[in-house]
Amino acid sequence: MNCSEEKSGCEAVGGQAADDKLKMFTEDEALVRRLSRIKHKILVLSGKGGVGKSTVAVNLAVTLAMEGWKTGLLDVDFHGPSVPTLLHLKGELFKATEGGILPVESSYGIQVVSLGFALGHSDEAVIWRGPMKMGVIKQLISDVLWGELDFLIVDFPPGTGDEPLSVAQFIPESDGAVIVTTPQDLSLQDVRKSINFCRQLKIPVLGVIENMSGLLCPHCGKMIEVFKSGGGEAMAKEMGVPFLGRIPMDPQIVGGSDEGKPFIYHHRETESAQAFLRAIQPVLQLQRQSKPETGRISRLPQPIKEKEMKSWKIAVPTAEGRL
Repeated sequence: MNCSEEKSGCEAVGGQAADDKLKMFTEDEALVRRLSRIKHKILVLSGKGGVGKSTVAVNLAVTLAMEGWKTGLLDVDFHGPSVPTLLHLKGELFKATEGGILPVESSYGIQVVSLGFALGHSDEAVIWRGPMKMGVIKQLISDVLWGELDFLIVDFPPGTGDEPLSVAQFIPESDGAVIVTTPQDLSLQDVRKSINFCRQLKIPVLGVIENMSGLLCPHCGKMIEVFKSGGGEAMAKEMGVPFLGRIPMDPQIVGGSDEGKPFIYHHRETESAQAFLRAIQPVLQLQRQSKPETGRISRLPQPIKEKEMKSWKIAVPTAEGRL
């Protein structure tokens, strides 16, 4: 290879690097611009899966919409995106325009974005390396056309690894985190890690919710102690963070979740729903000093139908190695 050939190769590499930097700058600019139109960003975390984090996130978003706030829900739980099921949106796909991705409009008045909308089938195993996860996280956050929102509720991946770290870094200046646990010691140990995770990233902890705290008998309405309760409150006191309250197990919550019917809307007068409303008061207080523009929802709104929109998918490697 002569000097001129070597120089040509160097210029090609330099040009590619410049293009990559420009693309990264453009993506960062879009991310900042779109997040700046969202007044409040609430993160819902858990130290481990299976504690009801997504159920809390969905019902929090529905509650805010019922209060009259313009609300979005972002589900970035990669390996268990359950929000589509909880909101009866299974089978929905992203809608794409030239300007970006349109959220799916739920029948409960909230805009929803979930990784589940990019999968061909809910049973597909998503096998990703770290860099791909980071790229998809950034794409989901920066490319979505949320518009003006009062609240964005973010359903985090469980734990304190690469995935929640990436989400937290791409959503700076959040109002804080609601951390969900169950009364068992194993769950409480992981919640301590979640609290320390928030502290290291300078994310305010709005408080801890102890979910599945006792069983509400469907016959007599009395509380049955299935697991020991009170561990979440004691742990919160030990860690110096607010304890938001206990939510009991309730057959109506389980049935409603499977059917895509949020209990806070369909069973608002139950003890479980009232316990949930008491627990999320710190979040509701964030906006109550100003009057919502949309007014309180008095009935189920009809989903908004977008015309001439094409489906949008992320290339996801499945268990069989296909895209």
